[in-house]
Amino acid sequence: MSELTDHDRELIDRVVNGDKDALAELFSAHRDRLWRMVNFRMDPRLHGRVDADDVLQESWLSVVQRIDHFLQDASRSIFVWFRLITSQTLIDIHRRHLGTQKRNAAMEFSINKGWSSESTSFSLSFHLLGHLTSPTQAALREELSQQLKTALSSMNDIDREVLALRHFEQLSNRETAQILSISDQAASDRYMRALGRLRGVLKAIPGFSEL
Repeated sequence: MSELTDHDRELIDRVVNGDKDALAELFSAHRDRLWRMVNFRMDPRLHGRVDADDVLQESWLSVVQRIDHFLQDASRSIFVWFRLITSQTLIDIHRRHLGTQKRNAAMEFSINKGWSSESTSFSLSFHLLGHLTSPTQAALREELSQQLKTALSSMNDIDREVLALRHFEQLSNRETAQILSISDQAASDRYMRALGRLRGVLKAIPGFSEL
């Protein structure tokens, strides 16, 4: 979904003219993609307490309240803007529910820079190794976790974020470039480089040899 369809452009034009039904249709069209981001970025401590659909509902209310911010530059990707609002909503929910608990460096977020490198590394590791849940896999999980941590820490912060955006959030190369304020070519080159570095470690993880 890196290119706007004629229907998308029509909906955006209607949004610019104050049509909230068009805004709702656009948000609904991107809901699955936003859900994927929430599922990837959510702190495991919130599982069972907060549902991704609840995050999206709260995000939608924020979108309606802040639509004027998008209209200041309606030429940008509305999905990227939806994602920004949803990211901000998710971090607010983290703070609300985890509050005074021990600070988790994995869940830092900056409006200007996006999710921190610690957050992205944590989410990548959690989802890559999440399938290793049986008692007999515990030792393997611990060993691979250390290898994966080493591999991820050796990456440039932007390379690591490109990997998360492209592979786990399944964004297009152009959307990834826009979010990170880099060129399309740089986003593509960084993705291939990050993926190459990770493949060596992932070959040892059951079920990930195809990555």
